[in-house]
Amino acid sequence: MKLSYSVIATALLSTFSISAFAGDVNIYGKANLTVQSSDDGEGSYTEVKSNASRIGFKGGHDLGNDLEVIFKAEFQVDLDGDSEKGNSITDRNQYIGLKGNFGEVLLGINDTVLKQSQGKVDLFSDLNADIKNLWKGENRMSDTITYKSPKFNGLQLGVTYIAEDAIDTEDGTSIALFYGDSGLKKSTFYAAVAIDSEVKGYDTKRLTVQGKLAGFTLGAIAHTQEKVSDGSEVDGFLFSAKYGFDKVTVKAQLQTAEYDGGDDRSGMTLGADYALAKSTKLFAFYTTFDMDSAADEDYLAVGLEYKF
Repeated sequence: MKLSYSVIATALLSTFSISAFAGDVNIYGKANLTVQSSDDGEGSYTEVKSNASRIGFKGGHDLGNDLEVIFKAEFQVDLDGDSEKGNSITDRNQYIGLKGNFGEVLLGINDTVLKQSQGKVDLFSDLNADIKNLWKGENRMSDTITYKSPKFNGLQLGVTYIAEDAIDTEDGTSIALFYGDSGLKKSTFYAAVAIDSEVKGYDTKRLTVQGKLAGFTLGAIAHTQEKVSDGSEVDGFLFSAKYGFDKVTVKAQLQTAEYDGGDDRSGMTLGADYALAKSTKLFAFYTTFDMDSAADEDYLAVGLEYKF
């Protein structure tokens, strides 16, 4: 769905009006831009790039009897001016649901639970090294029903059902089992196993782990995808590590993808963040992709991110 700036303005005014009657309505967002030298395989060029910058509204209302209605409406905003006219604002997660002792049920546009299962292991999410550039499974789907159970001893079940929305298409299902805290704020270890069935033409499996050790945050993902139409498979691994001291965090990540027929692809990224404040950071990264049957790619960037 394409939206104009007037729609966003209307949503903002509506949100302020709602806040007078509802219990909780919050406006949040992220502005992330980089100046970078990019080589997609046909030669390098300089660009200013907006990296999944966004604005959103979320909140809820207590209905009593341990029941709450919750909602989110999030939009990606093009801050570099490169998008086509009328396409500078696009949909991200947007849903309404109920939350209670049973867990939560959400209806609308949402990331599948397999996508959510990566937690914070992808240290360069939304940048050129995002794991979606080598793997399938990073799906934000329309027409979804998502259920998440309460946590039992750190375990939580998640299920996303994707309605076919047409006569000649198939329903899709994403299932995940989570353990621990993906932000590693309440625990020092996180793990998840997830499976997609018939989601955007692929069956996908992932195992994700992340933990803290001697000041380092270490993560890994094992990934397998199979194309439903022809049975072709891709197997891959991702390893990530970061270490913080004072206001600096240094990061490294390696991702592989081994295709049927011997086509091997890999990506490696090194980066660093410098915190100007809790909400703001300067950062830099270098990403290189080694592609057997496609052109190699390289990206060198410095950027600024502000969250509110």
